[in-house]
Amino acid sequence: MTDTRAVGPRSPRTGPYARVEACGRATRQGLSPVSRSLERVQELHDAPLAPLTTFRLGGPATRLVTATTDAEVIDAVRAADDSGTPLLIIGGGSNLVIGDKGFDGTALRIATVGFELRGTTLELAAGEVWTDAVARTVEAGVAGIECLAGIPGSAGATPIQNVGAYGQEVSSTITEVIAYDRRHGKTVILTNEECAFSYRHSRFKADPARYVVLRVRFELEDADGLSAPIKYAEAAGALGVVPGDRVPLAEARKTVLGLRAGKGMVLDAEDHDTWSAGSFFTNPILTHEQFAAFRARVRERLGDGVEPPAYPAGDGRTKTSAAWLIDKAGFTKGYGSGPARISTKHTLALTNRGEATTEDLLCLAREVVAGVRAAFGITLVNEPVTVGVSL
Repeated sequence: MTDTRAVGPRSPRTGPYARVEACGRATRQGLSPVSRSLERVQELHDAPLAPLTTFRLGGPATRLVTATTDAEVIDAVRAADDSGTPLLIIGGGSNLVIGDKGFDGTALRIATVGFELRGTTLELAAGEVWTDAVARTVEAGVAGIECLAGIPGSAGATPIQNVGAYGQEVSSTITEVIAYDRRHGKTVILTNEECAFSYRHSRFKADPARYVVLRVRFELEDADGLSAPIKYAEAAGALGVVPGDRVPLAEARKTVLGLRAGKGMVLDAEDHDTWSAGSFFTNPILTHEQFAAFRARVRERLGDGVEPPAYPAGDGRTKTSAAWLIDKAGFTKGYGSGPARISTKHTLALTNRGEATTEDLLCLAREVVAGVRAAFGITLVNEPVTVGVSL
């Protein structure tokens, strides 16, 4: 289950962009020299991991450590690396598929707290609850991440996945990521360019064993209480504007939350449609030749008048919709008869109906992948990180 801690107490404000901060902030030169012993860190053995994921799936970890400061995070990582112990990093648990046998090693849950807003410059500790942080920026009157409201998980996960939704991606506002470099045993600060962001990808995802994200810095926008330009057609339509228009920040956030909730994409413990990892598959990006072959398969299967979704993806490539592919391949909302099924609200979400195992989920995912490949010649790629299992 995603960590839903309340954020730390806020400083009194003297204006809409007043400074809001919590202790433990990293400086440009690196982390505070404060060091803590692992003896003060919460540690459990044979610890269930399912409650730490939004799927509520997965077996136990040999050892679970919860770190609440950057120093504790680094100490725990160093201890695992020095002893050769396998290490699993857990933030909000919204992008994890853990095998039924669990994890034979140390699971490190990052529960650090830190929110600081100076003008339009925002710094978040990796353990901050992302959707809470978005709400606070909207309340403070700064724009740039308001359309990322409602996304479950922690702030530290956002640069790894280059989280995006409704026309915004964190790569457009992240300026720096502070991380612990396991290869060199030191804290480093990576610029936006050094993060190598692309669609749902980054340097951190490409080399997952090297970096542990500690803090993320963003540069937002003072638009006099208005949002960034609305780019996504669905959001613009719901707001009653045209793409490119700006709307009041609170209105943009509220609308996005409504759109997400209608698709089962806002966490609700009572709603099994939200017992998922959100979008289970990424939208395929195809070369010119691949897209031409895909269009031919669509016409063959669905008729000459049917055109698949197509969005420019740069370098002559085209992005299409995974949700559309799944639906047109015959996997409609609510598909499935077992404890793991497609969401009743959105075809892109695979869900645990309450009694599922990870293997139940993977069987459904494999069925969807095979069906889409057979229908359209495209192989879907899972978005969540798998631990101890694979499709």
